[in-house]
Amino acid sequence: MSANGRLTVYHIPVCPFSQRLKILLTLKECRDSIDFQVIDITMPRPAWLLARTRGATALPVLETADGRVLKESLVILEYLDRIFPGDRVAQQDPFRRAVEGMLTTMERDFAAQGYRFVMNQDTAQRATQQQQMLRQFRMLNDFLAEYSPTGTFLFEKFGWAEVVFTPLFMRFWFLEYYENFTLPDDAAYSRVRRWRDACLVHPAAQQVSREEVVKLYYDYAKGVANGALLPGRSRSSFVFLPHWRERPWPPADKYRNSATDEELGL
Repeated sequence: MSANGRLTVYHIPVCPFSQRLKILLTLKECRDSIDFQVIDITMPRPAWLLARTRGATALPVLETADGRVLKESLVILEYLDRIFPGDRVAQQDPFRRAVEGMLTTMERDFAAQGYRFVMNQDTAQRATQQQQMLRQFRMLNDFLAEYSPTGTFLFEKFGWAEVVFTPLFMRFWFLEYYENFTLPDDAAYSRVRRWRDACLVHPAAQQVSREEVVKLYYDYAKGVANGALLPGRSRSSFVFLPHWRERPWPPADKYRNSATDEELGL
């Protein structure tokens, strides 16, 4: 049970699925109503946490004041949107809610492709990974062109779909840095570019920076996830100390360089 009678979220630093919760809480002006407790991704999950999650290791996890547990970021988002006062972030009109639901279902494949791309270590697969990533953006573009052709966001303002996708847009800064990935300047991407760019600068979504993402996700760019160690390395790029601001920028050419702990400032 939460020791102070408040909701508690256990999360991994710079995790996009945790950032979703913080964005929604910021929109509802209740960010300080929840305790966010950091879990060190470079260490095995503590036994007390595994007891709460019944052995599941995925984060974030929400614990209510009376000790009940919720998992999965979209489930937690829905719960928070309902229990806190103020306007709902999710659409209340049934059709509009269904539309944002359809868009939200696209985030899983979008996220998976972005992470496959950054973790790819085979130069022969680089062009294929890029085309698959562009395909995901075209699908988003087509959806937005159908349901919101002249708008900036899906509906009139930054809402549910933006809460879901914005953290992924921010994580994909690692694609720009490590894969030199950009959206082509043509009509097939114009609508999704307008959406993405507006999401990236929204005041409620400024919990992370490009520098933080690029530095912490270096090991992902070398094909290793979730705090695991690369050969020859003794520290993960996700360690808390030294703070990421104190570290040098990693080498951008992930295919020819494999930085040491020292070169990464670890």
